[in-house]
Amino acid sequence: MSRSIPTMNTLKRIGAAALVAGLMAVANAVPSVADEDDLWPGLRKELYGAKPILEADGAVTLDAPYRADDAAVVPITLRIPASIGARAKSLSLIIEKNPMPLAATFTFGPAAGNGEHVISTRVRIDMYSNVRAVLETDDGALHMDTKFVKAAGGCSAPALKDAAEALAGLGKMKLRTLETNQTPLTQEAQVMIRHPNYSGMQMNQVTGLYIPAKYVESMEVRRGDEIVFTMTGGISLSENPNIRFTYAAAGDNTLSVVAKDTDGKTFTTRQAGSGS
Repeated sequence: MSRSIPTMNTLKRIGAAALVAGLMAVANAVPSVADEDDLWPGLRKELYGAKPILEADGAVTLDAPYRADDAAVVPITLRIPASIGARAKSLSLIIEKNPMPLAATFTFGPAAGNGEHVISTRVRIDMYSNVRAVLETDDGALHMDTKFVKAAGGCSAPALKDAAEALAGLGKMKLRTLETNQTPLTQEAQVMIRHPNYSGMQMNQVTGLYIPAKYVESMEVRRGDEIVFTMTGGISLSENPNIRFTYAAAGDNTLSVVAKDTDGKTFTTRQAGSGS
């Protein structure tokens, strides 16, 4: 039997443990690749219990830079091949040494289709860390791919805009279909939302006080009446969340997105696609 997605309380407990362990690591030395595995046994137990995880078997692949140009905006791409697409249930992105390691979980719906699934986004990385993509298939099996990323300070990096300006544009969304990489069966689109996605670790440069955490915690993407995916997110998603994704083509390719943040605000947008 597959396990349910962890609750926010569980994530906070995991985050506290990860932060303490991370600070201890910084106090000692620059971590090596081998050191990065230290937190995984505990995180794995919290998230997946004793379930076996198949590693690097090709069921999911994760693309990430070995050394990030900007720790606050690290590009990540997750791929599930067409041979697995019809069986994909959920896909989780885990950044081991972030204060909230579970960056996002994407749960697929019928409109995700049976072909290749691709999701690209941008994340914050707080210190040198393993980044893991864990796929759960419809039979409850778990598959994982891992990349080591050299980046530091992403979760506490100052926001790109001042607080007043960031909040003034809060929730503005853009949704567009992409002309490249389209096939008769699989389409590609991108959703962008204006949101500071405050991590709780950033400081207001005027007051000198920490800005309370405030971030996009859920998103639902539909094609017509069917779900492409739902997402649960956390502080590890970068400011102004940007998600590029594939979905199955249909007679009605109208896309709609509903997102909610931790303050309970709801944001929506809609884009008519070809064939609608």
